[in-house]
Amino acid sequence: MKPAELGARALLALVWLLHWLPLAWQAALGRGLGRLLFRLARGRREVALRNVGLCLPELTPAARTALVREHFQWLGRSLLERGLLWYASAQRLRRLIHVEGDVALAERGEQPVMWLVPHFMALDVAGVATQLFQQRQVGSLYQAQSNAVLDTAMRRGRLRFGRAAIFSRHESALPLVRAVKRGHAFFNLPDMDFGARDAAFVPFFGVPAATLLAPSRMARSLKMTVQPVVAEMLPGGAGYRVRFLPPWTDWPSEDAQADARRMNEWIEGEVRRCPAQYLWVHKRFKTRPPGDASLY
Repeated sequence: MKPAELGARALLALVWLLHWLPLAWQAALGRGLGRLLFRLARGRREVALRNVGLCLPELTPAARTALVREHFQWLGRSLLERGLLWYASAQRLRRLIHVEGDVALAERGEQPVMWLVPHFMALDVAGVATQLFQQRQVGSLYQAQSNAVLDTAMRRGRLRFGRAAIFSRHESALPLVRAVKRGHAFFNLPDMDFGARDAAFVPFFGVPAATLLAPSRMARSLKMTVQPVVAEMLPGGAGYRVRFLPPWTDWPSEDAQADARRMNEWIEGEVRRCPAQYLWVHKRFKTRPPGDASLY
């Protein structure tokens, strides 16, 4: 076995052991891990500082640093508490996850549902909530991990309740489309930079960002109901909050680019509501319009 795979097995064993601890203890350990990562992960720290500077220019340099330091503590928690999502019982997770709004919309409606779920630290908690608090089967796209051991653990963790199907982001969209036509709800993550293909440069906090047009086009072609979902980590051992918001009644429209702008504006509002928990370490502005210099 390769050293990287041995290391991954050791890491998974540690995460499995820690998941038995009370959440408040895990939260304290996770925040400590985040403080360490803030010091050691220089590249990701610089990406986060750059993103915050671009998106929230009204903050002073000291305030930006404080926000990113807090962000890394939530990031540390999200990494360590992955063990809860992968190994804890359904009963324990139901006690820890506080659901707000119409979680059962997908199972009641005649139209297929697309959940729009932006990248906050509790993103995977939202995925678990869609499997534990409603009856509809769930489909989502999946980014394969380079480490085979971690990839297997992640897949097993996300599929363990028998209510989900995951499809590779690098393959044809046809299997996902077929699943939606069979009745699966689509757990869609719309706010990452996957390059210029099938994307448009749409403002995100005023900065042109390669934004996928596929959510709008897919929702329109399959006549889907679109429901935004936002997940949040609560302090200490209080658990998690997942808000199933009212479905959008005027989205998608006939203009996919206008829909992308509307989607980004909504995400901006949610980021301002809980800025430290947004995924600032992702290079959201990596792809630039032709002729523009790199922002990183």
